[in-house]
Amino acid sequence: MQVWVLLFNANTDNEGIYTLEIEGNNIIVAFEQEDDAIRYAGLLEAQDFLSPTVERIDKQDLEEFCEEAGYDLNIVPTDALLVPPEKNVDKTDWSSDRDLQDEEDEVEVEDPVIAMMRRRLENLL
Repeated sequence: MQVWVLLFNANTDNEGIYTLEIEGNNIIVAFEQEDDAIRYAGLLEAQDFLSPTVERIDKQDLEEFCEEAGYDLNIVPTDALLVPPEKNVDKTDWSSDRDLQDEEDEVEVEDPVIAMMRRRLENLL
């Protein structure tokens, strides 16, 4: 089964996945329907949040990623209405493309979790 997630800086070395933080737990939000994911992404943009890309991923691969990375997973059922929280984090766990340009001189160390997820995504192609 395929689900849709929201990615930031998709297909770059600085890729991030959208999560909600509830009581200290990071929860990856995935959608059964692409249209629902697109709608949610639009709601985030309307709140002046960063613009995510909607990407399809295998549900089992996402579940394995969450288990290995210590994240929880919430799959939004078809036609369910999920609204982003009124307040978003001021600082993300990853940097936007603009921030990366400021850090060009620094040595980059790839996050092993992101590297693992990237390999899985590449294997799907």
